[in-house]
Amino acid sequence: MITATNSATATTTAAVTESAVTKNGAGSEDRFLKLLVAQLSNQDPLNPMDNAQMTSQMAQISTVSSIEKVNTTLGSLAAQLSSLQMLQGGSLVGRNVLVEGTQLALHQGQAGGAIDLATRADSVKVEILSAGGRVVDTIDLGRLEPGRHAFDWSAGANAGLVSASYRVTATSAGKPVAAAALVRDHIESVSSDNGVMNMQLRGLGSIPYSTVKAIL
Repeated sequence: MITATNSATATTTAAVTESAVTKNGAGSEDRFLKLLVAQLSNQDPLNPMDNAQMTSQMAQISTVSSIEKVNTTLGSLAAQLSSLQMLQGGSLVGRNVLVEGTQLALHQGQAGGAIDLATRADSVKVEILSAGGRVVDTIDLGRLEPGRHAFDWSAGANAGLVSASYRVTATSAGKPVAAAALVRDHIESVSSDNGVMNMQLRGLGSIPYSTVKAIL
């Protein structure tokens, strides 16, 4: 009889732990208390639950309840931050941004970008490429210091280009200099998808706000 009772007590204990971990809200606490009362009512009189064991089980439900409250608070905070982000994003409509890439955002025969130089360069050239990779124009920026340098390009005789990209050649004493390529585009609207703010650009389409390197 004692062995059977101990087995039942062990099974009840396992059920209490599983309930406390997998359920949530007030219903979870109610189920825990009911199981605890059942466990106490059916425990072996010759081997009752000690205070440490009872305290441990009470601590489990308290911990789960606290975690649920924290999760609820964080969820509410995330929703508020998303709304605030959208509000701030709306103020960016109509502005220009710089994003990583070499695909130029052509608009009425005009485009622009920027170059981030790691070190000083004796010679920096920007080659404008057609969709097929043919060099249609070259912009000689000369000698530049480390940092960000903007450039503008007018299609002119190449106004018929549907799309264009560019590549950078930067050297110092005949050796290549690392240069990051950025393109400039215009923000037409902003949107939010699962808490992530996206920007719809005039030439490049939709991009995550996190990819924006500068707002002009």
